[in-house]
Amino acid sequence: MSLVLTAFTQRGTALACRISSALGGQVCTLPKFRREGTETYTSFSQWTAAHFAAGDDIIFVSAVGIAVRAIAPNLQDKFIDPAILVVDEAGQFVVPVLSGHVGGANRLARQVAQIIGATAVISTATDVNGRFAVDEWAAAQGLPISDRAAAKTISAALLAGEPVGFTSEFSHDSLPEGVTEGTLTPGFAVTCRADDVFPAGTLVLHPRALAVGIGCKKSLPPERVTETVTDLLRRQGLALESVFCLASIDLKREDAGIRRLAERLDVPCRFYTAEELAVAAGNFSGSDFVRSVIGVDSVCDRAACLAAEGGPLLVEKTARDGVTVAVAQRGYFVRFEVEE
Repeated sequence: MSLVLTAFTQRGTALACRISSALGGQVCTLPKFRREGTETYTSFSQWTAAHFAAGDDIIFVSAVGIAVRAIAPNLQDKFIDPAILVVDEAGQFVVPVLSGHVGGANRLARQVAQIIGATAVISTATDVNGRFAVDEWAAAQGLPISDRAAAKTISAALLAGEPVGFTSEFSHDSLPEGVTEGTLTPGFAVTCRADDVFPAGTLVLHPRALAVGIGCKKSLPPERVTETVTDLLRRQGLALESVFCLASIDLKREDAGIRRLAERLDVPCRFYTAEELAVAAGNFSGSDFVRSVIGVDSVCDRAACLAAEGGPLLVEKTARDGVTVAVAQRGYFVRFEVEE
């Protein structure tokens, strides 16, 4: 995902280049408006469709109608459509047309307005009423929203002046106006716990804060590693969505089971040498036999703590079906002051 800009006059192209020089992104125009550093297209509609499908944010330096007609055939869903902005060629107004909150168009509009000295024309209800927008905030924090209905209910409650609850095992700064500490319905939670731990209707947001350490026997079927680890996390009430990496000893770098699990969770793997594992901080249950074989007394718990940057073990070393698993949690802070 990246930023692209387009314009349809010489003046508009100059403004697009000015914005691009500050924010990055590629300016594309018709050949007759080409300037140094810009690219051209022969089909405006195809160009728009391609970048829309790629999830690129698009800034049109043009009339709003041009942008609306261009994006209309490509609209899908407010939770996946990219940010679409329109800037008039005189640089007076910046209008977020699509994906103001989740796509970040409102924030991008404010940035552009500040760069060119324009007015950002924000029309979303929570913004014009000065209310906390949980969907925009979650997107800015990298917290995917899986329950759209709950997000809408929270916004409606805040607009109506009704209290919204907030819970988390993590520290946080001052809560936004209208948000109250504790379990309320509607409410939202920032947590590594599984969704079913919370009351129905709670918007549960999972930060990537869990490191899963793994040790396993050679030649185990990859499916067994995946089943064992995912089942352990479920039994511990931990969310798969909160895993940010798998960790093990470097001898397991090519292990098919660990690689398959990483693909299933869409996370990277981190591998450590025996020497690196040996100096991990913490109280670990080790084995002299394991040390004699691989050079360190334990793998999964030490690897988890290293990957979590010294964070505490939530799940100590657990062995089952030829797989050993431990889970550590890295530091995380819930920040409500969104930086522009």
